[in-house]
Amino acid sequence: MSEQQTLEFEAGQSGRHYWKDLWRYRELFYFLAWRDILVRYKQTTLGLAWALIRPLLTMIVFTIIFSKLAKLPSGGIPYPLLVLAAMLPWQFFSSAVAESGNSLIGNANMISKVYFPRMVIPTSSVIVSFVDLIISGAIIVAVMLWYGFVPDMHLLALPLLLMLAFAAALGTGLWVSALTIKYRDFRFISPFMMQLGLYVSPVGFSSEIVPEQWRLLYSLNPMVGIIDGFRWSLLAGDTPLNSTSLLISIGLTAVVLISGIMYFRKIERSFADLI
Repeated sequence: MSEQQTLEFEAGQSGRHYWKDLWRYRELFYFLAWRDILVRYKQTTLGLAWALIRPLLTMIVFTIIFSKLAKLPSGGIPYPLLVLAAMLPWQFFSSAVAESGNSLIGNANMISKVYFPRMVIPTSSVIVSFVDLIISGAIIVAVMLWYGFVPDMHLLALPLLLMLAFAAALGTGLWVSALTIKYRDFRFISPFMMQLGLYVSPVGFSSEIVPEQWRLLYSLNPMVGIIDGFRWSLLAGDTPLNSTSLLISIGLTAVVLISGIMYFRKIERSFADLI
């Protein structure tokens, strides 16, 4: 008789067993992500088109406000491209944080009935938002073709920047999801923080307009280096890349991700009681 593998359904396992369980439950990532994708697109009137319409409308509004009204410089790059190259990573980040922040409450019944690594739930929400990002990429491809922009070798850095954006979204999402469970009022604070983050991130403007004396403080927002990196990678290197801002973003993202995992694991075993 072949030996069967036994799984321990116990919330207080050691870290080594926990990470093994994450691998054992890898199909749950797929199930939860696919379920959310079906709910988001299959049961809506616009379906997949919404992932394209949202960044397109935002690009138009930001171009009118910052380019036509505020007359902000774009460094010789068509303003719609400048905005869109920043809007895609920002919308992925904000959407991933919002979805993962509410994911534990949305799956309260599952959490209270059976043990599995709870980190699967917010991570699957980030994966769903990442799918949105990939779909939305069709918009910037179309706009780049319209303006005759052809990517160069800088495009090879895009996968690394995507990984950095994913790590930033996951780390922040783990913090927000855990804090939302422990402090229910936090679900009202999180949207405000995301709205504030939109205005202090270089989405509708270029980082070049920030005065030099404020540049270091400004770069403490991890999304600054990520957004500037996306522009540099997608727009054929025509936008400057501040290596200091990118290094700061990498360091802060690592801190947010590691601390998010640690805090999430710290209070994870009390989720069932808190929910």
